[in-house]
Amino acid sequence: MSFPPHETPGELIDRVRAAAAAHAPLHIAGGRTKAFYGEAVAGDTLSTTSWSGIVSYEPTELVVTVRAGTPLAELEAVLAERGQCFPFEPPHFGPGGTVGGMVAAGLAGPARASAGAVRDYVLGARFINGRGELLTFGGQVMKNVAGYDVSRVLAGSLGTLGVITEVSLKVLPVAPAEATLVFALGQHEALEQVHRWGGQPLPVNASRWTADRLTVRLRGAVAAVEAACERLAREAGGTRLDPAQAGRDWADARDQRLPFFEAPAADLGLWRLSVPQTAPVLDLPWAPLIEWQGAQRWLWAPAGAAGQIRAATAAVNGHATLFRAGADGAPGVPRFHPAATAIQTITQRLRAEFDPAGIFTPGRMG
Repeated sequence: MSFPPHETPGELIDRVRAAAAAHAPLHIAGGRTKAFYGEAVAGDTLSTTSWSGIVSYEPTELVVTVRAGTPLAELEAVLAERGQCFPFEPPHFGPGGTVGGMVAAGLAGPARASAGAVRDYVLGARFINGRGELLTFGGQVMKNVAGYDVSRVLAGSLGTLGVITEVSLKVLPVAPAEATLVFALGQHEALEQVHRWGGQPLPVNASRWTADRLTVRLRGAVAAVEAACERLAREAGGTRLDPAQAGRDWADARDQRLPFFEAPAADLGLWRLSVPQTAPVLDLPWAPLIEWQGAQRWLWAPAGAAGQIRAATAAVNGHATLFRAGADGAPGVPRFHPAATAIQTITQRLRAEFDPAGIFTPGRMG
């Protein structure tokens, strides 16, 4: 397997230095498949798509280092050839998504609750700060950091700290066995059941509930998956799905192609509620889709209901994000839940350190 030589992204550095000198904002973009996420931003587009390619891949060490503009689908295909994957199932939201966008957005798919988040798989990163300096943090092993782990802070930063140019990621082998079961359960009963199963030594990998239908995916050793299938079916009356159909359904859930994710009305926005897994059924009038064993809940509601939705999630120590705005763009409604004062202080200090001129996607995170 051949890889591009280790080079310096000179063109990207020059663009950043020129923008910093002119105090001109830059909108960092890859495949733009997640352009809807976060507040609207202004500025010239700084595309990373030309800076692509796998720098190194050590299947036996479970580590891959890749340039930010590399198409995510291309990298996943290379990993699949070696029977490996990103266990957190990063959503694509389209064919042009890049590895840099995956890290910058910090979004994970159905297996997030059991497999971990994007940041848990970031070992190291190179990025260009607001002074046009190419910085390196972390490395290619799990225990490589003394002090603040900046490389993982980049996950979910939406390009506000710098231009990611290269990232080293941990990968894992594909599970030997997988099975998906469906149960006819109401929301309260479904949450109780996944919490009960989650507290037991079962290979529960992902769950999804909507419209009185609970879907559970098992992954792990063949014997463990088969034994769990028999037990879950016996305890809750589930039926096993055809593997091919189940695979398509989970991919559609990951990329929000399920019927639930079709906007029921143009004036409604898609809200993402992040709550503790054990949070009860929320007192909200909109029908949800629930993932991550109860920790992630989606619903379609008007932007004007922001106060009601955020109050309900805050009451259970959660927060709510307007993930996709309605047709009007939800003017005046912050996309992200107001952060705690301590988090705001840390965020401001990080931005001041890495982007003193404030040129990177200003306003994207509010």
